[in-house]
Amino acid sequence: MGEENHPYDPRGLIREAYRIEEVTPEEVRVIFFDWAMTRPDTPSVRDQIRTLLAAYGKDAPSHPMSQTLRDGLAAAPTIRRRGGRKGRRG
Repeated sequence: MGEENHPYDPRGLIREAYRIEEVTPEEVRVIFFDWAMTRPDTPSVRDQIRTLLAAYGKDAPSHPMSQTLRDGLAAAPTIRRRGGRKGRRG
């Protein structure tokens, strides 16, 4: 049997990106975007990226996916409360 996927990477996209030989930064950004569009809703994107980076990137700090995860962590939006009409509409 294959490896279990991480709960924050249910499709194994991030894990598999680390296994692709000579993967380019452009390719991992596409993979990251695909993951981001289908990631679990909770916990926050920051927490998920931080956890995946610790799980997969610790042994490959110079891998393009590690850099993409670090970039995603730096760019992840801070959740703010929205009031008024925008807050009610989502």
